[in-house]
Amino acid sequence: MKLSNQIKPISYLKAHAADIIRNIGVNQEPLIITQNGEAKAIIQDIESYEQNQETMALLKILALGNQQIEKGKVKAATDVFSSIRKKNKDADNV
Repeated sequence: MKLSNQIKPISYLKAHAADIIRNIGVNQEPLIITQNGEAKAIIQDIESYEQNQETMALLKILALGNQQIEKGKVKAATDVFSSIRKKNKDADNV
């Protein structure tokens, strides 16, 4: 994706809004809107936006997991499964 082709001034957005929305839905490429020569906004299709949000959520989960590993807040899988089995066995005996 070449972003230099996807940069337009706000006046272009005002004059071609319907075409922009149609093209974004087809091409699934974001459009960068400038105001006074500075990038101010990005317009993108909803599917790409949702995919980006899901990706960000997964990255946050991974980052939290890495922080927990660095802090030593981890348990061996065998210990966790043993604990679960013991709790289930105790519950069955009640």
